Amino acid sequence: MPVGHPAQSLRCGVADRSVVLVGVEFLSCRVIVHPRDRDRSLAFYRDGLGLAVFREFPGGTVFFLGGGYLELSGQGGSAASPDLALWLQVRDLAATAAELADRGVELAREPRLEPWGLREAWLADPDGVRIVLVEVPADHPMRLDSRTP
Repeated sequence: MPVGHPAQSLRCGVADRSVVLVGVEFLSCRVIVHPRDRDRSLAFYRDGLGLAVFREFPGGTVFFLGGGYLELSGQGGSAASPDLALWLQVRDLAATAAELADRGVELAREPRLEPWGLREAWLADPDGVRIVLVEVPADHPMRLDSRTP
């Protein structure tokens, strides 16, 4: 199939903007976490963060996670790498932080505006997987249409 064939295009859209990438077509994405204590992590993601279960199978649970999925399966043998973080965009960071506090989830860092213009709060799962909660302000370049009229 020649490069650029419509079947090889990956389309990513935000509101009315779209980007066409030529190459492999990815249909879905899933982050797989091998927790050291499955029950503890299951309770954190399901009850603490409030993620909805997509499916369960022997030894694993898959959660809906925005436009993708998070799978807890297998058995982890070590602490999480500091080189990995889950970046989770939320509509209202203050409301999300308050809801998480009501559920008993502790933030490692309270919400604040970062120098790059995003509002962020930090937390970690029971195995130390870093989680960044992000609110994109209305005036941030990620929300602006950069196309020339």
